[in-house]
Amino acid sequence: MCLSQRILSTVLALAAFTTSTVLIAQLEPINNRPNPYSSVDGWAQLPDGREWGSTAGVDIDPDGRHLWAIDRCGSNSCAGSNLDPIVKIDANGNVVAAIGGGLMLFPHGLHVDRDGNVWVTDAQGPDPANPATAGKGHVVYKLSPEGEVLLTLGRPGVAGNGTDALLETPCDVVTDADGNIYVGDGHSGQNAAATPDTVARIVKFDRNGNLIKYWGGWGDGAGQLKTPHAVDIDSRNRLVVGDRGNNRLQIFDLNGNYIGEFKSFSRPSGIYITDDDIIFVADSESEFDNTRNPGWEAGIRVGSLLDGIVDYFIDGTVAAYPEGSNPEGVAVDSAGNVFGAVVSGGGAMVRSSRR
Repeated sequence: MCLSQRILSTVLALAAFTTSTVLIAQLEPINNRPNPYSSVDGWAQLPDGREWGSTAGVDIDPDGRHLWAIDRCGSNSCAGSNLDPIVKIDANGNVVAAIGGGLMLFPHGLHVDRDGNVWVTDAQGPDPANPATAGKGHVVYKLSPEGEVLLTLGRPGVAGNGTDALLETPCDVVTDADGNIYVGDGHSGQNAAATPDTVARIVKFDRNGNLIKYWGGWGDGAGQLKTPHAVDIDSRNRLVVGDRGNNRLQIFDLNGNYIGEFKSFSRPSGIYITDDDIIFVADSESEFDNTRNPGWEAGIRVGSLLDGIVDYFIDGTVAAYPEGSNPEGVAVDSAGNVFGAVVSGGGAMVRSSRR
């Protein structure tokens, strides 16, 4: 983006704040920002010679140092496996705890709350042709750090239709300071077969799992969604949604009122927001084909939620990432290290540190 375009974007964003709507002009793909990070693949090793499968969800423990991450049981599914798909990793890349074995089919989104509890979404449903999948999927679990199931949202193995508390392939989950729970519900909204009946919503529950409300609906208008793939909350208590199928971040207040959107962060698969509202957005899909997000490159874009301007770009195609892979999940520890969770190409956990 040239200087004049950056100034125009800033002016539009700041002017928008005066009308309580955050919008930014997107004039061209942003692929050329500086990359002040060096990246290392193979940083985290699973125990007992276990190979990484696909991953997506990552988050930081309240201690600021340990990373929690998903491994889909050495494959792209945990169907029929008793391996623990959720691992806790120390600063040296060693797994120090593993939980969740036998619970899930397709662990996807991961959130660690202020008390250290681990929330994980199971973003697939049972396959009638595979008995190992029966009674699993379509839920969100709250687990203690030791793996005890503390709360279940939805009903295992039962898909909702977007009209009640039942869930349908939930993508991600986050909790607010009062313990309310926000679920990005509906993984298939970006698919070619999606229709207005496709589930694509945000579901809000209270701390005990009681349904409060939901909002969204499939579409590309303001407040509508096509795969709410990632959710997080910023310092101003605004819910930021990675609306992947629409190549944008959407911003809501915690009651579901639409505030605005940014398209400057490309096609969001994962998001992480720091305490000072710097946002890290992982784009894992832009280079899959020429139709999803033409002209954009996959990787992690870093910028501010104050103005929506991208300052840095950690290129997803650097040598650290396995060929054919890009980061889908992203998290940042207290030392500023950025962790990219690679969803394909054999899976990996890449750590990027400031040079």
